[in-house]
Amino acid sequence: MYSEDDLNSAIAAGAISRQSAQALRDHVAHLRGMPRGSEENFRLLNSFNDIFVTIAAVLLMVAVGSIGALVYAPLGALAVAALAWALSEYFALKRRMALPSIVLALAFIGGCALFPILLGSALQMEEGWFAIPAGPLAAIAAFAHWRRFRVPITIAAGAAALIVMAIVGLLAIVEQFAGVLAQTMTTPLVFIGGLITFGFAMAWDTQDPQRLTRRSDVAFWLHLLAAPLIIHPLFSFYGVFSGVGTNMWGAVAILATYVVLGLVALAIDRRALLVSALAYVLYALGEVVQAFGAIEASVSITTLVIGSALLMLSTFWTKLRMRVVPLVPAELRAKLPPLSPDMDNAQVAAG
Repeated sequence: MYSEDDLNSAIAAGAISRQSAQALRDHVAHLRGMPRGSEENFRLLNSFNDIFVTIAAVLLMVAVGSIGALVYAPLGALAVAALAWALSEYFALKRRMALPSIVLALAFIGGCALFPILLGSALQMEEGWFAIPAGPLAAIAAFAHWRRFRVPITIAAGAAALIVMAIVGLLAIVEQFAGVLAQTMTTPLVFIGGLITFGFAMAWDTQDPQRLTRRSDVAFWLHLLAAPLIIHPLFSFYGVFSGVGTNMWGAVAILATYVVLGLVALAIDRRALLVSALAYVLYALGEVVQAFGAIEASVSITTLVIGSALLMLSTFWTKLRMRVVPLVPAELRAKLPPLSPDMDNAQVAAG
């Protein structure tokens, strides 16, 4: 299986002309009956060797981290981060292996974030203070890893670290002046963080509407991060997670929220939004079914409804997009992915 990065690399090396590469993309799009970008290509495995290398790398990092921790706890985190970077030099930079690159990127960022926490604990610092540097350090680690290896998930990991850092920092400040208010601010701050992440994802997406470069892959991971950050606070507001059950209006709100999310996903051509929020919707609808008395069949009914809806949505995705996208303002519409193999957004705008 060849990725867009492989095609772009072949073009840059002169192994294939740009016209030939585009002809191949168009041919595959016609065979599948939808635009190439609309399939939201996501490379996780090149071959089974990716799994083999990933298992070996994880075992090696666990061993090195454990040995380092026996000497000095913070040393274990540093050892994992250093080893992850070293392995990335070969498996991410030279071999370009998808799954190992993702795991090694997360291991490097996680090791850097864990180091100040373990160091503060080892120095017996006041609880909480030693965790403050973890967010900025993780964000810096993500930025450094991205500049070197260009693994798309690192941007989302760095964004997550910044969001956590911002929320913890704001809550700490508010607690100093209004402790009671801080207890009610977490959910709204998470929601705001989700909206900011979604906007950041769209900034990457609109730079590559044809989805031919790594920018699209970066946006994919950011959308996966944004969806639960947006959905969880909304469902908490509806009382889904309060343990007191969900009334009729709560059920309507849940369904309306997921419909709106589906329309947004159709407009921007990102299924990742729906998949990332799927666990929340399954739980929420399960609560709704139980609230109406079907306790024993709640799981079956919920999965039947969601599974059928998502399967139908996938089947008619392109046709539904052709109805939704024309409703989007013209300026934004021009930055969205093409609607079909034979129609682009400019044609829709003209029509």
